[in-house]
Amino acid sequence: MLLYNNLDSKLYIGLHKSFGISLLFWMVARVINRLFTKAPPAAPMPKWQQLLSQLSHFALYAILIAMPIVGLLMSVYGGRPVDVFGLFQIPVFVTPDRGLARFYNDLHTDIIWPMIIAFTLVHIGAALYHQYIKKDNLMARMK
Repeated sequence: MLLYNNLDSKLYIGLHKSFGISLLFWMVARVINRLFTKAPPAAPMPKWQQLLSQLSHFALYAILIAMPIVGLLMSVYGGRPVDVFGLFQIPVFVTPDRGLARFYNDLHTDIIWPMIIAFTLVHIGAALYHQYIKKDNLMARMK
C-alpha cells in the first residue's frame, strides 16, 4: 500500500509540474498575443472601475506567470529536474539549496496560491456584477 501511495504521489506531482509549465507557456503566448492584438474598446464605466479592472487584470496575469516560475525554482533548488509530460525535461540549472527551495515552496503555496484564489473570485464577482446587476453587456466583449 505504501508503494502504491508513493507512485500515486509521484504521478500527481509530475502532472502538477507538467501542467504548471504548460500554464507558463500558455500565459507567455497570451501576453505575446495581447501585445500584437488590439483589445476591444473599454466598456463605459467610471474611471475608478476602469483602473481597478486594469489593475486586477494585470495582477491576474502577473500571478499566473509567477506561480509556475516559482514552482520551477522550488523544484530545481530542491535538486529535482522538471519533466514535462515526458516530452522534455527542464534540468536542475542552479546549485541546489534547501533554504531557497523552502522559500519558493512557501511563496508558491502560502502567498501566490491564495492570491490566485482571491483575484479569481474578484474577477468572477466583477463579471457577474456587470452581467446581472449593471446589465451593461460587458461579458459580450469576450466573444
